[in-house]
Amino acid sequence: MQNPYDYPKIMKVLEQKAEEQFGWNIFFSQNDHSIVLRLLAYFLNDEAVCRDFGISLQKGILLSGPVGCGKTTLMKLMKVMAGKGNQYILKSCREVSFEFIQDGYEVIHRYSKGQLYEHNFRNYCFDDLGVENNLKYYGNECNVMAEIILSRYDLFTTHNLKTHITTNLSASEIEKNYGNRVRSRLRELCNLIAFDNNCKDKRK
Repeated sequence: MQNPYDYPKIMKVLEQKAEEQFGWNIFFSQNDHSIVLRLLAYFLNDEAVCRDFGISLQKGILLSGPVGCGKTTLMKLMKVMAGKGNQYILKSCREVSFEFIQDGYEVIHRYSKGQLYEHNFRNYCFDDLGVENNLKYYGNECNVMAEIILSRYDLFTTHNLKTHITTNLSASEIEKNYGNRVRSRLRELCNLIAFDNNCKDKRK
């Protein structure tokens, strides 16, 4: 059976969308194609291609890679292409940490069970996991993103809620910063899609 999606053509459309919507002049290099193809197949709900890549449509995406390889840009573009049921809100982990300083533990509730709006849970992409620090609220230290990830794992198992994450951290660095429990939950929560560590910084 022929695949209904013409991915080379869709990539060209994506480059045009980047310029139209964000003013970005983007050209996907040959090294980017494998990553972009995986993301497009996932957000277009292409079961056949996702199956070939071992990607589960029930899980979220953990997009990892070195600084400047284009993770945040790609997740902003995927919001434009996302099919039904795959819409999400992009939120910087640094911004979440600032919210914690201002609002305290309510922030953890906000992005987990407290983010119920008219009986609809929202999918989130937490951008740049690892740039935030452990923060104190009235003297109490809290690893905010670790708590949010654990809470959203519970929602994944009970409400099929999806969580996407971008990060520069390796698996061992995630375990060091957030603990073995978070690393273990992320394996069940997300499909890992990773840029090569030798990927050049596109900001240069």
